[in-house]
Amino acid sequence: MGEPVKRNRSRNKNPMHPKPDPLGLIGLGLLGSALAERFLGAGFRVVGFDIQTERRENLCRLGGDAVTSAALVAANCRRVVLCLPDSEIAAAVLAEAGPHLGPGAIVVDTTTGEPEQMEALGRGLRERGLEYLDATVGGSSRQVRASQAIVMAGGDAEAFARCRDLFACFAPQAFHLGPCGSGARMKLVVNLVLGLNRAALAEGLAFAAACGVDPAVALEVLKAGVSYSRVMETKGPKMLAADFTPEARLSQHLKDVCLILAAGERCGARLPLSGLHRKLLERLEAAGLGAADNCAIIEAFRQR
Repeated sequence: MGEPVKRNRSRNKNPMHPKPDPLGLIGLGLLGSALAERFLGAGFRVVGFDIQTERRENLCRLGGDAVTSAALVAANCRRVVLCLPDSEIAAAVLAEAGPHLGPGAIVVDTTTGEPEQMEALGRGLRERGLEYLDATVGGSSRQVRASQAIVMAGGDAEAFARCRDLFACFAPQAFHLGPCGSGARMKLVVNLVLGLNRAALAEGLAFAAACGVDPAVALEVLKAGVSYSRVMETKGPKMLAADFTPEARLSQHLKDVCLILAAGERCGARLPLSGLHRKLLERLEAAGLGAADNCAIIEAFRQR
């Protein structure tokens, strides 16, 4: 199937726990590159692909091997991790790479996507003797690098057990939630609550400033009291500093909120706060903040 574009002979390996089987990774953006760092640090040989040349070059700098197509990743690896923007792209990648997967291969899809579509991807692969886990990740790229994320997975329980070593590289806890699609559904629940936590914190800090309360002091009080949430630790300082360097992009969360609202419409759930949240995010994206970190939601509340 061809040779990698570059092979890094000095890749980071853990000699106490050698892992000779190559691990595939398709999608090397913010989250994908963080996963690559964790896998390489654990001693895996990572064979990766991304459509952007600079991302493939970055994988080589980290110590991995870059190839020129998703098909080459599939042909060389029995376990392939997908880390892509949405389930439409994941389906297109699997259409290209799927025929090159060997019998018994496992696709671990960390994409936050449409649950029914991810369920269908699992069915299609299972019919060909392959396994699929919609193993969604709770946590930003920074939290993945710090091994502070969680995994929420749907799919075959045995396949999930066979991938615990991968999840342990970046997530202290991994939850098996049921058949394919279950992980994607749980990720939407998590992202609904997390996104609204961020928006509530942003509104509170902006309200503090408007009232004449030092927002930095307000954040410390909030962290000490009953209104505490972890987002105050991860996003509060970034909001105060207007540091919108992306760890998870605002436009990506807007995509997630749209998925949440679509899923809510299908199942009859009432989601008025998420509807308002989408409008706020759409305004910020239209203002050019789509590529910024999702903590830029505070710009929706600042005094003009």
